[in-house]
Amino acid sequence: MKAYAQATEAALADPDPWHGFTGYIETVCAMQAADRGFADILTMNFPGVPDLERYHAQAYEGFLELIRRAKDGGQLREDFTSRDLVLLLMANAGVLGATADAAPDAWRRLVAWMLQSFQAPARGPLPDPPEDAALYEAMSRASQSADDPEPGKRR
Repeated sequence: MKAYAQATEAALADPDPWHGFTGYIETVCAMQAADRGFADILTMNFPGVPDLERYHAQAYEGFLELIRRAKDGGQLREDFTSRDLVLLLMANAGVLGATADAAPDAWRRLVAWMLQSFQAPARGPLPDPPEDAALYEAMSRASQSADDPEPGKRR
């Protein structure tokens, strides 16, 4: 979690808002590629561990600031939300899981495609993003199924 917060700090230090935003996304997705459990940690709360909660809150607030700066600079689509990062991490997890041995860098292409789609001007309207509670439930379910040695089988 500390590395996640540091990635946000580094991105905020970049004087170019779009470069800071894209660098952050690339860094977070690279962290996910290096550690498959990383995305799960981003969606968790740690009420009994103040340091983790502090880093989590710091990183999230920093990401919101990255979004604001990139939008204010006219480089990020106005309809981008923080929930889009969750969707990207879920998609990236799927690519990582499917290509880990055969094409371990395939995730980089997905991230590049997504960053291009996030860039302003928007090329068309998007459906509304899922609500936070629905994304949290989906991430929880995804992490549970990743841990299940026999998915789909009742216990």
